[in-house]
Amino acid sequence: MKKSTFSLFALILFLFPVFMLVLQSVSETWRFQSGEGIQFQLDSFDVLLSDPNLWEATGWSFLIGTVVLLINLVIGLGTGKALTLYSFRGKSLVEAILLAPILIPVLAIAMGLHLFMIRVGLADTWLGVVLIHLVPTVPYSIKIFHNAYRQLGVSMMEQPLTLGSSPLYQLFTIELPLMKPAIRSVTFLTIVISLSQYAITAIIGGGNVITLPMIFFPFLDTANAAIMAAFSIWFSFLPFGMYVLVEGALLLLPYSKKPWRISQ
Repeated sequence: MKKSTFSLFALILFLFPVFMLVLQSVSETWRFQSGEGIQFQLDSFDVLLSDPNLWEATGWSFLIGTVVLLINLVIGLGTGKALTLYSFRGKSLVEAILLAPILIPVLAIAMGLHLFMIRVGLADTWLGVVLIHLVPTVPYSIKIFHNAYRQLGVSMMEQPLTLGSSPLYQLFTIELPLMKPAIRSVTFLTIVISLSQYAITAIIGGGNVITLPMIFFPFLDTANAAIMAAFSIWFSFLPFGMYVLVEGALLLLPYSKKPWRISQ
């Protein structure tokens, strides 16, 4: 009973703000205390879709977010596993260095890396934007996967290899299926952080790489709440769609009921 009550309460807290956001996007500005009725309109979406950079920004955001997510998964899985399996002198220092970008303002890092990227030709390119987006995202991915592998245990990862399983077979039949919660956490966190970056994207991209946050800020000058709500809905479709794609990929993992059988 308590679980169902909590689920209902959480569902209401999630659906009610979404409902209000959708309602605000298709109606004139209104207030409960005024007693006025709701006047529906679609002008806010007309204004949004009339922006010449909207589709380009959406495409760049999707491309950059996808590449950043894939790199985070690869680096997070590899580093998290290595930190769990191996013990060496200075391990605590290595972990601190890997997590250091979380403590340092990412804007300061971007200003320093900008000069380097100008010299190597990565400034004003989407690849440079991808690399700078790794700075605020990779430390979280490493930490999440490190904790997940530590909970899994070293013996759990060593036993399949002892029974004759190949590392690649073990990865897809044991580790990744057991890492689904961690993969979901990394996916959600990475997408949200990457898509919300404005300042570092503007610095490294130099105005040539336009993402959704870069066309979102000019809309802040308007007092029309319906336009802001319409943009928020458009923006939300991107991380939601990417999250659905990741969930679909997780369903394709070849999980075996007997994952530790000796590979042929």
